[in-house]
Amino acid sequence: MPGVSNPKNLYADTASSQMSAAVKGDLERIYVPNLRGNSVTVIDPVAMKVVDQFKVGRSPQHVVPSWDLRTLWVANNAERTNEGSLTPIDPRTGKPSGPSVKVDDPYNMYFSPDGKSAIVVAEARHRLDFRDPKTMALQYSIDVPQCGGINHADFSIDGRFAMFTCEFNGSVAKIDLVERKVLGYLKLAMPRTRLKDTPVKPNSTGEPPASEICTATKGMPQDIRISPDGKRFYVADMDADGVHVIDGDSFTEVGFIATGVASHGLYPSRDGKKLYVANRGSHRIHGPRKGPGSVTVIDFATEKVLAEWPVPGGGSPDMGNVSADGKWLWLSGRFDDAVYRIDTTTGDMVILKAGPEPHGLTVWPQPGRYSLGHTGNMR
Repeated sequence: MPGVSNPKNLYADTASSQMSAAVKGDLERIYVPNLRGNSVTVIDPVAMKVVDQFKVGRSPQHVVPSWDLRTLWVANNAERTNEGSLTPIDPRTGKPSGPSVKVDDPYNMYFSPDGKSAIVVAEARHRLDFRDPKTMALQYSIDVPQCGGINHADFSIDGRFAMFTCEFNGSVAKIDLVERKVLGYLKLAMPRTRLKDTPVKPNSTGEPPASEICTATKGMPQDIRISPDGKRFYVADMDADGVHVIDGDSFTEVGFIATGVASHGLYPSRDGKKLYVANRGSHRIHGPRKGPGSVTVIDFATEKVLAEWPVPGGGSPDMGNVSADGKWLWLSGRFDDAVYRIDTTTGDMVILKAGPEPHGLTVWPQPGRYSLGHTGNMR
């Protein structure tokens, strides 16, 4: 894999100034997969309006930049059917660049750090399918039998291992990418209390949710991101209302940071100093509209909460990413058929209409030398 230029901040290569020549000429767009609409909505972030919408495969979950930054793949996992596919988008035109490629159960997709494989996360199969990154022909698979709901991942600073979250087992799996095997599973600890996920009342002034005894016996881990120095991994937990802190080498839980209701998506700031946490606002997989959704800002160095930004009137921030210049955090509003543009300085939000149940949106282009997948885990 291309080495990290700054071992103290592996996000240094994704700073605003680090735009690759590969993305020159790409349209500045927000691509929003609509899970229940079998479509992708395209937003012009300068004009702040929808400029296109096109059909893709069944149940699109995430829009994933390829390792070489030349294709955006829509992961259509066709929930509970055998009709999974990947739809390629040309970022220079903002349009599909060819027919969808049939693959098994692509809930999410990542890329090996050396760029030699696309890693299709076959969630329902408890399996990682390593495929040719261009043709998507199967190379080999790694079974992860004790990882129910395998879905999100991040990679070690040297690229030798990855950690995948197990949503339905309340754990994390550590995968050896060199020996191609599971190294182990870590059950995540639950806090004593968490936040109530009652919908926000009309005309609410943004009071924080009340707390309750945490009766969940296991967590529901979602997104995972590595610390700038590569030593720790942060895991958003939708049932614990916070972020677990894991030591990467020892594979032990070393801390927990309480954030907001149903912590879900994790995104580093362009300078690598902050971590934005999207709190989806409901402990349920299919939550109600106008939940107590918010964004929490964590300082990487101290692991302290710096700010909490509630969605005005309630909402459901889910997945997205930071704009190339670092000024905006874009997130889908999963249960509210919306997209949020959030000012990363003030937390002020602009809300746009999206299709039915928007999920893993991608901001494009993004700075960085290559993509490890998801909605833009750049390095």
